[in-house]
Parts: sequence; C-alpha cells; structure tokens
Amino acid sequence: MYAGLLHTHSVLRFLVLFLLLLVVIKAFLGLANKKVFGKTDNLLGLLLFSVTHTQLLIALMLYYFSSFVKFSSETMKDPNLRYWTVEHITMMLISIILITMSRITVKKLPDDAAKHKRTLLFNGIALIIILVAIAMSKRGFFMITGTPGV
Repeated sequence: MYAGLLHTHSVLRFLVLFLLLLVVIKAFLGLANKKVFGKTDNLLGLLLFSVTHTQLLIALMLYYFSSFVKFSSETMKDPNLRYWTVEHITMMLISIILITMSRITVKKLPDDAAKHKRTLLFNGIALIIILVAIAMSKRGFFMITGTPGV
C-alpha cells in the first residue's frame, strides 16, 4: 500500500505543477493584457484546487505510514528525517493554504484585474515554495518513485 501511495503522490506532483504553472502564466497574461477573468480561469483554479487537495489527502496517508517520518529526539538532528517530518509538510501546507486562499478570495473580488493579480500572487508564491521543497528533497524534479532523500 505504501509503495502505491508514494507512486501516486509522486505522479500527481506533475499534475499539480502543470496546473499551477498554467494558472500562474494565465493570470500573468490576463493581468498584462487586461483580459476578462473568464470561465477558463475559474475552471483552471477549480482544477488546481481539487488536484491539490487530493494530493494533500494522499500525503497525509503517506505521512502516517512513512518510515521517514519519526517523532523522536533524533529527528531534528538528522537532516533527512527533519526534512520529511517537518520541513516538507510545512512548506506544502503553506502552498496548499495559498492555493486555497486564492481560489476562495478570487470569487469575491469585483474586477478582473484584481482577480488576475490575486491569482498570480498567491499561486506564484505557492509555486516557488513547492519548487524549493522539491529541490530540498534531493530526489530531483523528474524522479517518479524511490526512497525519500536518497
């Protein structure tokens, strides 16, 4: 079960990154070209929100079952254990909160420029945090499965 969850989580990462990049680029172009925040923008935001929360559910199961998540006095001394127990989940939760805040608050904004700006800001920061977290894992951006930290 663990291997299947890890593989699914790893593959879903590419969908999250693709959608996040697409949303950020579309928001930038919409803001720069003064375009209407239309159905496509809304749909992409919803898809990103949904896929990201699906990724979160799988991650929480992995967090429970992983042998790389340990709560002991040694965790903070071991960089690999610290990364998987504390740093990775913290950065990803911050990213998910930003993506969620973008989705919720954009619906309440009155004009299209403000919607594009909010989408670009929150999702852009989330994208940067996720890329940093992936880089910190030392597994590479294109690795599908494997032992964390190796």
